Amino acid sequence: MKTMPPRIKEKLISSTSSISVLSGVFSSYNVCHNICTAAIALLSVVGITVAGMPLLFLQKVALPIWIFAVILFAATLLLYYKNRHCMSKNMLIANFGLLTIGTPFVQDTGVKPYFWVAGAAIAAIALVFAVKDRNRRIGN
Repeated sequence: MKTMPPRIKEKLISSTSSISVLSGVFSSYNVCHNICTAAIALLSVVGITVAGMPLLFLQKVALPIWIFAVILFAATLLLYYKNRHCMSKNMLIANFGLLTIGTPFVQDTGVKPYFWVAGAAIAAIALVFAVKDRNRRIGN
């Protein structure tokens, strides 16, 4: 049986990780609300008036999409621990931060801002680590 070339394997794993983050982030109400507002604004530019939120139907599937994102993230973590050379640990940390931001279980509680701050801090730390690693590799 022929094995997959490392570069293709890396791209596949990276794509899976990106899909998990997008799924988690889109479950956040604030993000959905901003996307709906942008859709309304874009439609109004071309003369179409929309009353209400055109993408509100996504709220019904927010939890399953977020759960799917967590499952994909868990699979990505398993692949990372199996073969550490195939993906960036900083990207995994950033993905975890974005999944934290998009947690749907805290929508109607007072702790939602804490999840946003914690997730943003985790993603920012990952960004700082990525910049440091890049500067170290190019010799700055």
